[in-house]
Amino acid sequence: MVTGKTMSVCPVCLQRIPAVKTVGEDGNIYLKKKCWEHGPFKALIWEGNLESYVNWAAGDSNTPVTPVHAVEPERGCPNDCGLCQNHERDGCCVLLELTNRCNLRCPVCFASAGEQVPHDLPLEEIGRQYDLLMERGGPFNIQLSGGEPTMRDDLDKIIALGKEKGFTFFQLNTNGIRIADEDGYAEHLAKAGVSTVFLQFDGLDDKIYQTLRGAALTQKKLRAIKNCKAAGLPVVLVPTVAPGVNDGALGDILRFALKHAPHVRGVHIQPISYFGRCGLEAPEMRLTIPAVLRRIEKQTEGLMKAADFGGGGAESPYCSFHASYLRKPDGTLKALPRRRSQCCCVKSSDARDFVSQQWSGKAAGCDGDTDTSSLDAFLQQTVENTFTVSGMVFQDAYNLDLDRLRRCYICEVDSVRGMVPFCAYNLTDVNGKALYRK
Repeated sequence: MVTGKTMSVCPVCLQRIPAVKTVGEDGNIYLKKKCWEHGPFKALIWEGNLESYVNWAAGDSNTPVTPVHAVEPERGCPNDCGLCQNHERDGCCVLLELTNRCNLRCPVCFASAGEQVPHDLPLEEIGRQYDLLMERGGPFNIQLSGGEPTMRDDLDKIIALGKEKGFTFFQLNTNGIRIADEDGYAEHLAKAGVSTVFLQFDGLDDKIYQTLRGAALTQKKLRAIKNCKAAGLPVVLVPTVAPGVNDGALGDILRFALKHAPHVRGVHIQPISYFGRCGLEAPEMRLTIPAVLRRIEKQTEGLMKAADFGGGGAESPYCSFHASYLRKPDGTLKALPRRRSQCCCVKSSDARDFVSQQWSGKAAGCDGDTDTSSLDAFLQQTVENTFTVSGMVFQDAYNLDLDRLRRCYICEVDSVRGMVPFCAYNLTDVNGKALYRK
């Protein structure tokens, strides 16, 4: 049964090909496509029935927004991103890849970090990228990324330059090793102006880290969190979740995060996608949104329920999931209404403001039950006691849906291409060849 049509790519040659969404014999939703040269492909995109799939997007209102200085498409999505005139969103979060160096060699690295000749992006080029972003609708939320960005010793200069250019939010995407090992480094980052630490955190068991990261890292993660707390640096835990590896650890991760809130602002779950270093074989299993939410409800024993979550508003609802909770003094949680927990994010700028507020813990305006005589204290206390659980389901060559990609607002900045949607920039074929990444 065909439920919808879209365009996708062949996982072997990355050529654009038609695709259909169908209900499989098991009742789940699949993306099916056929390359005239390399044959048929099928990928699970929704582990649930058709009714749940349709209802997830209920109320979705897509008002396309043409990005600033959009480029003229020639070959069509995903080949002309930069962003092109067929793209339907401007930017929200933008990754600046500061280096391809890394102190790990993770088997699941989407950037295949450490395989290339070591290279740091020169400060002058970073300045030009900041200028490009401002010309194209900035300021955006900046994600300092890599490789491992803490391999550089000049993050303070990079942030200072960004502030001079007009940017205000700087998220550090890191494995946390240097924060854990180097005395005073967390304080240095806080003083430099890091808004929040987006900490790779796959669980509390070294077996998980050995599989996903190639090293025992649990104690380093705990030290990194402790050091960030002492420095006043907010932390978001970011697990890459792989079937059969740590999909049974979500409850432990969420309970740990709640125990360390409000310093830990929330958890951002990333079901594993098959590109970069882990994209060389077609996956037999794939974690979809409903599968993740069922695991959350079961593993937290109903503390967090699948019904608490909704899809994105600015991006495609099938790209993400999100719930916000108010932490009560007795340790219980109150799920905030989804329309409020998503801050009515129907534009990229709405999402940008919400991310900045929730991940940094510094903003005004939110619902809450706290009683206080000071409005400012009330607003700040409510923000501090709001705990967010979100996730992003990135696309790879097997499950790429170009209708979803055209609403993407998470971009990689490239000095030649401009702003390229994350899932296009990191797209690789079955041999590891990238469409955009150098």
